[in-house]
Amino acid sequence: MPSKPADKSTSRRNFLTTASAAVSLTSLLRGSDWSHAYAAEATQSSTAETLAGELHASLTPTQRTQVCFPWDYKHPKYGLLRTRVANNWQASKPEIASDFFTPAQQGMIRKIFDGLITPAWQPRFDKQLEDDCGGFGYSQSVSLLGEPGSGKFQFLLTGRHMTLRCDGDSADHVAFGGPIFYGHDTGSFTEEPTHPGNVFWPQAVAANKVYAMLDRHQQAQSLAPRSPKENAIGFHGKAERPGLSVTDLTNEQKDELGKVLKLLLEPFRPSDQAEVDQCLASQGGIDACRLVFYQQKDLGNDGVWDNWRLEGPSFVWHFRGAPHVHVWVNIADSPQVPTNA
Repeated sequence: MPSKPADKSTSRRNFLTTASAAVSLTSLLRGSDWSHAYAAEATQSSTAETLAGELHASLTPTQRTQVCFPWDYKHPKYGLLRTRVANNWQASKPEIASDFFTPAQQGMIRKIFDGLITPAWQPRFDKQLEDDCGGFGYSQSVSLLGEPGSGKFQFLLTGRHMTLRCDGDSADHVAFGGPIFYGHDTGSFTEEPTHPGNVFWPQAVAANKVYAMLDRHQQAQSLAPRSPKENAIGFHGKAERPGLSVTDLTNEQKDELGKVLKLLLEPFRPSDQAEVDQCLASQGGIDACRLVFYQQKDLGNDGVWDNWRLEGPSFVWHFRGAPHVHVWVNIADSPQVPTNA
């Protein structure tokens, strides 16, 4: 993919320095190993962004009419594609696994996907895709928004239980290139309370470990009777929100929450982890967030909360575990960043 203009201060090759300098004292990601992993990622010749540019260049004029759109394209049904997120949708009609794409193009799309997640998580995502879609590429589509090298370009992967993006920092105030979604239905739709086989359920187990460490007063503060609509992930700035303020946690409890945050980020490439860290730091770090567990739809009525959320002024990580896992993520460095999430 052609390089961006030289004055693009947040390119992925110089992002690490910017991100490291911006990390606040209250960030629970300080000392994480993403900094070393990111340095290795930045030196790779075939990043997801590079491959997305190569995919764009390989498309025929006929293919481009189906999967290429302007940067600010508003879909008649979905609205602004570069900020749209949903639990089950296809931003373009051609299925990745169809003969619309050549085998070489299908291989590039898979490599882009692999470039967005860490190697350890690829088998787990493949299990999710097999359970939900019949495998990678089935009931999934890609869209390419804008032009590579223009400073406004995004690769968008959509399907059941997946919305992922890469943009090379075209959207330089947001993490992950915009709102993302991941989820898993192991096949029963309404899963058992322990969610056997769900690749993302350990994230909820870790969050509930924090809940178990809270005293009775903290637990009461952290509980809310009903959850909001799961796709309600717009930013509320500093407006008062339900839940327990992270500032009210002890150091031991906060360290445990830090483990949850790292587990949430673990599936994604180091540069995206670094962007989350930078965005979180810009809004006051983890201390500006609130942790809330929702009593509604507690599978098994066991007090292991299936639905919970970590939320800051411009940070939303919403985990819905009932009837199966849906996770909605929207993170920026300011509540003023526009989104149609």
